[in-house]
Parts: sequence; structure tokens; C-alpha cells
Amino acid sequence: MAGRIPRSFVDDVLARTDIAEIIGHYLRLVPAGKDFKSLCPFHSEKTPSFTVVPDKQFYHCFGCGKSGSAIGFLMDYANMDFVEAVEDLAHRLGLEVPREADDRRPAADNDRSAGDHAAIYEMLERANRFFRNGLRGSKTAKEYLKGRGLGGEIARDFQIGFAPPGWEALLSHLGKSASERDILVAAGLVIRREEDGRLYDRFRDRITFPIHDTKGRVAGFGARIIGVGEPKYLNSPETKVFHKGRELYGLWRLRRPGVVRPKRLLVVEGYMDVVGLARSGIDGAVATLGTSATLDHIRALFRFAGDIVFCFDGDEAGRRAAWRALENTLPAMHGEDRQIRFLFLPEGDDPDSLARREGCEAFDERLQGDAIEMSRYLFEHQEEGLSLRSAEGRSRLVARLLPLIRRIPSGPYRRQLEMQLADISKDRTVISFDETLVEGHRSPGSPYESKSSAKRRDASRPRQTLMRQAVRILVYEPQVALDIKDEDLEPIRDAAAGLPGAEVLIDLIESVRRRPDISAGRLRERYRGHRWERSILALSHDPPELFGKGDMKIEFADCLRRMREQAKRRKRALTRDALAAAGGARGSSLGKSDRSSIPDRKADAVDKGIERPSQEGDDDE
Repeated sequence: MAGRIPRSFVDDVLARTDIAEIIGHYLRLVPAGKDFKSLCPFHSEKTPSFTVVPDKQFYHCFGCGKSGSAIGFLMDYANMDFVEAVEDLAHRLGLEVPREADDRRPAADNDRSAGDHAAIYEMLERANRFFRNGLRGSKTAKEYLKGRGLGGEIARDFQIGFAPPGWEALLSHLGKSASERDILVAAGLVIRREEDGRLYDRFRDRITFPIHDTKGRVAGFGARIIGVGEPKYLNSPETKVFHKGRELYGLWRLRRPGVVRPKRLLVVEGYMDVVGLARSGIDGAVATLGTSATLDHIRALFRFAGDIVFCFDGDEAGRRAAWRALENTLPAMHGEDRQIRFLFLPEGDDPDSLARREGCEAFDERLQGDAIEMSRYLFEHQEEGLSLRSAEGRSRLVARLLPLIRRIPSGPYRRQLEMQLADISKDRTVISFDETLVEGHRSPGSPYESKSSAKRRDASRPRQTLMRQAVRILVYEPQVALDIKDEDLEPIRDAAAGLPGAEVLIDLIESVRRRPDISAGRLRERYRGHRWERSILALSHDPPELFGKGDMKIEFADCLRRMREQAKRRKRALTRDALAAAGGARGSSLGKSDRSSIPDRKADAVDKGIERPSQEGDDDE
């Protein structure tokens, strides 16, 4: 879909989102007054320092400094990108995500693109109805499904259909006009031959399985041939609305309202496996679409459940697919509630046949007893062919494993794998240095840091200038800006004053004025991707305790008052220097009374703004 998500929509989604509910879906939150606490998922700790502040719609860890909105948490913890995070929150609220027109493209192109998507989705839905009607009218197709143990109820639940034999069954039914035929081609339902432009149906004489996206729309189809022929399975091609590397067959069915989410997801290789397992009473199965599990697949799975079991054939092809899935899973393995396991089936069996033969309970017992953890599979796979009794074998193991382990985000899981490799290889250097795990180390201002480390931190950290302090207060308590008058900002706004960081402060204040009810989390989120994002987030990391116990409105107003004085002094100094340069020697004849009004060097060393390093002895900043 063309264009960006409107900023106003992002603000509204955050305003309506309960951040504690979102984070509580992933972490165990314990009430702490009006707020909530938890062990931080981003670093290792024994005492909870991760705080969720619902009133201000943000979270903050006093240990490692991680901070952000509900969107930021989904991006950092659930491995979503910005668009996925917004769509996830909007979906929970029952909202459709709008898009702005792309300014880089003609308006007609934007309208056409949005129209194309809507037309494709509509055509796919019409095709789904056509195929389902085709199943009702085909004795052969119904007998085939019954032979697989699939009756009418399961066929209705999964919207299974049948594409009739013949080259133009769907085309003649839905492609009555030239525009409809173009949409059929764009939707991947009809193929246009390059040689002569002739059109014909993609799916012919096949059982069809509609593939729904996360919003429940039909995005494509999978199809299985009834008789003998190749390919046995056929998928929709990549289109504007269908991407095999993102979609998972069966996942949308588990997201429907009223469906109890399974705690475990089983990833299988085919649609018939998903349908067959559901028929056997085994819920929570999804399938990739003729491709190995991608990182996008893994992220989608972890958004749904923390326990994922990949179920593969025990042959060489199945083990290659399992290894590709493992490699793609590594970057998503952060957090203590994520588990990946692998189950290899007996030769000649698939999940459907095994579940039918053994039954639901026996199949579940096999999952519990035979599925191996990812860490075990990782080490066993890489140890193959090596003699770990020799230095050569151990060094080769390190060379094989270490690059894979380093693809896992820093945290307890990666550290455990590094320690396991260190024990096997007798090489402690494979353990990466993670300063958040060093005893006594905490980020600036943490209430849990030791006194000695606090003294070292206070001696080395940049001194807090007026500009830093004002921005810090503002991003924590945005409403302090509402009582500030325009005339109070003019000296600071004046470019001639040259106060570093003033542009950031003014923009923050104006953002609050445009949305007086904006929360701290929403204000920070507005600067995602902005050139000031890093500076604003850096100042957001210090906890509120640094502000002291005074009223923040008073502190903020006092910061602005002192900055106005700095700005005025700076402007006077610049004016005086300009006059001196113009007057030449006449400047040396200034009287004593005039010279007394010239600020000394100390006063002229004005606040260097947000990026200013520490200067011992400064009393005005």
C-alpha cells in the first residue's frame, strides 16, 4: 500500500493503547503503586528495574536505560519494524491503518495503487467463493477429501475449495471485461503467456486452500493436485498483496475472535498437515508456503506464542529445512520466554499421517518427549565430523559456532551458549563482554548502582546544562510547556542568540502545544526517525529522580528564565563585538563604565547545549 502512516493516526493509536496491557502480554508485571515493575528483558538482572508507567505511556529500565513507547517495545522486544508495530496495536484496537499519499509519486499513481490493492483483494475473495462452490459441485473432489479423513465441517472451517479442470473455468466466470482480466492476472489467479498474450487459469483440477493475511483477507491460494501430476502443490506467485516469505497458512484462523490462543505453535510443511492436525484435535499448527521459515515468519510466530516447535521429515531434505529455520531464528532469540524446538518424524510419516495413526494424546507426548531444544540441535549439528578431543577439532567447532551464536542478540540466552561453547572448547575468550552483566554496573542515575560506581559516574559524566535539563523535564512531563508564553521563548528562539540545542527545545514545546494532551511516550515516539531522535532519547534515559523533588513546572520555567538571560548576554556580546570591529581603534577609548558592562570570559562561555562536555566550576549552567 502506498504512502506513510499519518502521524496523527500513530498518536491516536498510542493514546488509546494501554501500554501495561501490551507489555504484560510478553512480561510478568508486578504492581508498584500506579506503575508496574518487571525484570528487564533487555539485560540480565536479579532485582526488577524495568518500570512501566501507564499514565505517561512509556517504559523505562533503570538498569540498562532502555526506554520507549508501546511501539518502541514491540520493535525492541518483538522484533517488529515500525509499520508492523503500529499495525499490531491498531489491530488490537480494531482499527484499519490509513496511508498518506506518496509525495514522490503523482497523485493519480497513489490512487491507482490503493485501488489496485482493493481490487485484487476483492477479486481474490470472489475467486474463493467460486472455488468453494466448485467443491460443493464436485463429487470427485469431495471423495478425495473424505479419503483423507476430511469432512464437510473441517472443509468449511478452512474454506477449502476446488478449482475445476479446464483452462478457462475461473477466467470465463470472473474475467468478463478487460479490466477484470487484468486484475485476475495481477492477483496471480490467471497467467498471461508471453508468446501470444493468451490467458488461462493458474489453478486447474486442484483442491484449493485460501491463504489469509493478518487482517483475515484472502491474499493468495495454495492448491494440491487430486490425481497424479506435478507439481503436487502449487502456490500463488508473489503479488502486490501476497508474499510467501511473510504469510503463514493457518495463523489467521488462530487469531479469530473467540479462539483461545494456544501456548505452543507447531510449524509444519504443508496445508494438508495443518488441516489434518486440526481434524485430529491438535490446534496451533501453521505452515510455511513452499519456502523455508524466514525471519519475518519467526517474528510473526513469536508475536503469537513463546514456544515454537518445527516439525520436519526425518530425511535429508527435512533436516536441511530445519537447519535453515534455525539460522533464520537466531536474530529473534532474545528474552527469557522464547523457546524453539525441533521434532523429526519417523521415515515415511508426515504430521497428518502420524497424528491419525497415533492419536492426539500420543502425538502430544511425542512433541513433549522427542522434540529437541534449539541449543542442542545447534551444537550437535556443528559437532558432526569433529573430534573434540583434539585442539584442531575444538578450534574448528569455535570457528563454526561462534559466528552463529553472535547472531543472537546480547542477553542471557546468548551468554549461556557462549559459556557452553567455552566449556567444550576450553576457550574462555569466546564469551563476549557484556557490561550490563558486570556487578555494580548500572546506567546513570540507577537506584541500584553502588556508591563507588555512582561517584565514578558523577565524576565522568557530562555536566547537565540548562538546555539538557529543560529538554529532559519536557520529555518526561510534556504539559510543563503549556504555561509558557510566546514572549518568554522569543529570546531563546532568536537565532542570533546562538544557543546550541534551542531548535530542539522549541520544536518539542510546539509539538506539545499542538497536542496538549500528549503523553511522554507519545512525544518521544513523534521523533522516531528524526535527526534529533538520538539526542532526545539519550536525555530520556535519565530517571525522574535526577530532577529533584521540586515542582517540574517551576524547574522548567526557571531553566527557561536562565536561558533567556544567557541568550540576552550572548546577543549583547555579539552586538558589542560587531560595533568594535566597525569602529576600529575607537573601541579602545571606551570608558570604564562601558567596560564594566562587558561580561567576563566566564559569563561569555555560554551553555554549549545538548552536546556540551563537562566543565568544572561552571555555576551558571
